[in-house]
Amino acid sequence: MFVICVYDVQVKRVGKVLKTCRRYLYWVQNSVLEGEISKADFEALKRDLTKIISPTYDSVLFYTFRSQRYTSREALGVQNGGEERFL
Repeated sequence: MFVICVYDVQVKRVGKVLKTCRRYLYWVQNSVLEGEISKADFEALKRDLTKIISPTYDSVLFYTFRSQRYTSREALGVQNGGEERFL
């Protein structure tokens, strides 16, 4: 499946959330990641993030698609991020 992850977390947790997400997805912009991911890895990502975020103050959104085939992305201006992941 293809997943877009968008997060808004308190500053003290931003680094941990980004590092965790980059194990599974590609960083696109500040607080935005995307990529193909298996269902098992998607569940692992959600489980890992649940341990980091505060449900009272933080928000993580996932947009899921069956595949990237029916999605498109158009960028204007500077393109941050890229296709690299940190393991």
